[in-house]
Amino acid sequence: MLIAILAGILFSILLLFIGKWVKTKLQLLPALLPLGLFIYFAQFFPAIAAGEVIEQHYNWVSSFGVNLSFRLDGLAFLFTLLITGIGFLVFLYTSAYLKNNDYLDRFYGYLSIFMAAMLGLVLSDNIMSLFLFWELTSISSFFLIGFNNKSEASRKSALWALGITGIGGLLLLAGAVILGIVADTYTISEMVNQKALIASSPLYILIAIFIFGAAFTKSAQFPFHFWLPGAMKAPTPVSTYLHSATMVKAGVYLLFRLTPVLGDNTFWNTTLMLFGGITMLYAAIHTIFRKDLKGILAYSTISALGILVFLIGLGTKEALLAAAVFILVHALYKATLFLVTGTIDLSTGTRDVSVLAGLKKIMLPVAIAGFLAALSNAGIPSSIGFIGKDLIYEGTLQLPNNVVLLTSLAVITNIFISYAGYLVGVKPFLGKLPERFEMTKTPEIRLWLPPVILASLGIVFGFVPSLIQDSLIKPILSSVAIDASDIHLKIWHGFTPVLALSVTTIVGGLLLYFLLKPTDKLVSFSNKLEVVSPKSIIEKLISLFETFSGWWTRVFQNGYLRNYVSVIIFVAVILMAYRLLQDTSYVIDYSSFSKLTVYEVVVLVIMVGAIFFTIFAKSRLAAVAASGVIGYAICLLFVFYSAPDLAMTQFAIDTLTVILFVLVLYRLPKYLVLSDYKQRIRDGILACSFGGLISVLALEVLAQPVNEEISKFYAENAYILAHGKNVVNVILVDFRGTDTMVEISVLAIAAIGVFALLKLRLRGHEREQK
Repeated sequence: MLIAILAGILFSILLLFIGKWVKTKLQLLPALLPLGLFIYFAQFFPAIAAGEVIEQHYNWVSSFGVNLSFRLDGLAFLFTLLITGIGFLVFLYTSAYLKNNDYLDRFYGYLSIFMAAMLGLVLSDNIMSLFLFWELTSISSFFLIGFNNKSEASRKSALWALGITGIGGLLLLAGAVILGIVADTYTISEMVNQKALIASSPLYILIAIFIFGAAFTKSAQFPFHFWLPGAMKAPTPVSTYLHSATMVKAGVYLLFRLTPVLGDNTFWNTTLMLFGGITMLYAAIHTIFRKDLKGILAYSTISALGILVFLIGLGTKEALLAAAVFILVHALYKATLFLVTGTIDLSTGTRDVSVLAGLKKIMLPVAIAGFLAALSNAGIPSSIGFIGKDLIYEGTLQLPNNVVLLTSLAVITNIFISYAGYLVGVKPFLGKLPERFEMTKTPEIRLWLPPVILASLGIVFGFVPSLIQDSLIKPILSSVAIDASDIHLKIWHGFTPVLALSVTTIVGGLLLYFLLKPTDKLVSFSNKLEVVSPKSIIEKLISLFETFSGWWTRVFQNGYLRNYVSVIIFVAVILMAYRLLQDTSYVIDYSSFSKLTVYEVVVLVIMVGAIFFTIFAKSRLAAVAASGVIGYAICLLFVFYSAPDLAMTQFAIDTLTVILFVLVLYRLPKYLVLSDYKQRIRDGILACSFGGLISVLALEVLAQPVNEEISKFYAENAYILAHGKNVVNVILVDFRGTDTMVEISVLAIAAIGVFALLKLRLRGHEREQK
């Protein structure tokens, strides 16, 4: 499985070398990658249907419990088939949709990386590796959404998507770390055995909140949903692949996967029902205020994701069965409708549903795909959507509480979703063909074959649900610890309340379609309400934050180094003073200190004199020389206390510092002599306070009992483990090797910066601006 995951990344690297041929002669070559992966995963059909689980484990960072563990069970199997199967059709569709694009090879590269990330995400059995692939989907989707990078709207949409899902990624990391600590494992399949321990932990609520934040941002739940309609600026293959079948369902997958670990809890179930219910109704109603085909599909997608979260929140066997079926149902009809929309847009140059009509005369195969997808979307009998819709109603009717409310919510949502499907899959093809579209050409086979295949599968599975019952649906429920032996998917259940609700949905959707036409008036009304939308509120908060940041920068980061240092020292003084005042038992035992020697007193006098000379010097060169004297005095103290290594190090550093200062003296601004004595007095008080507090803290440290355990360890092991006789050098080079390497790196970076400043040549007007 690891090779299958890495295949997409390796292929994207290969495109760097064969990209020019992919754009011309080998446009169909990239489609072989997802096709091959689909065939690879399809071979596990018999094993998965038999209830087997395929596992592979690779050691990675075992000391932290982070390994590359992959697990192919029913839930992961469904998603791998969707990712690779729909991926193949999207790659095939892309070869025609973007055939004249100069960056077709780049697009395939992004798409391949995204496919690899999604496969890694759904196959990971280690929650930390799942997080890594989760973040990779956000990064690759950023490049796909912003593929038309010359468009400001595309760039902005990509940033919104990355920002929202990126925040969710941080929340997932936090939740994963805490969950791993509580369960004492990062392996998801092992966490199931620790369910009682996790549920009883005081950190359970915090874990659940972090997981909710990750899932809601990724799967576009209210109020984080607004990034998804904006992402429709991406090319249609992106909308089809990411926003109907794969990435937006990553959050749903996460909730489904962790239900055996965190589910069956009032907080878990109530939160998911609340957010899912609000999202599915809110987004469904929004579909009537859109004329753009992609906009309609975007909000119907958000509504469908809300339904999935809502069903997972219900948590019953019937609800989870409905969610499992609806994942497949939605992927098939929504991917079809997106591909149909892309073909219409490419052929006619518009996605305005109010002007589209009669297109079946020139694109009959596309019309057939749209009709079939609309049937499944509306839950018409003979389609897999009919079975999925019935299961949703069975899930709500089986609840012990709020049956009428929750069922009514589901019915209303499905009516609006049906209406959206009719608008996209039916309306553009019926009626009289407008004159402006009479010259439109019939699209080539690569543009209509993929949607026809997906739409046909929705009908085939509807007529023969046994094709997916044992091989896909039952294994999904088994993967979340639910007995699926008595589950039977059927087209006809008799005259039941579920059938009445289904008929109500179908009739309601048709009435809405015939009575309500998309108009500019509805769009205008929606735009007026945009001011109170979550996106507008967040934009206002961002604007306020930018204003605050500007004020903060002008006041505290105004370009004067002395101000930065003053603020840092002032804060440090406040914190240290507070610490000392809190410790009322603090007493310095002066009797424990050794007596001052003549040498120490002389060195101290030299240091004090050098300090005052540095402060009051009127020449920069004199100030630099005096600061060097302070450093050399410290060298003498190291020598007195038998630390020649430290003395030599201090000597080298101070000498180098003085030389560097002298070298850059002629590049520095005119020496600043402060005439404002109030400012000098303020700085003097601040410096004395800081120095006094440091002295007190140093005395407090010296008064503490000495723990010689660490020093004994270094003394006993310096020669044995590191083969060095000088303990100080051994500590720096071996025991603190990484720290020393970082310090050397910092010094190298600083040296490069100094060299760059020395070589800087500014023009006259640039000097004035500085």
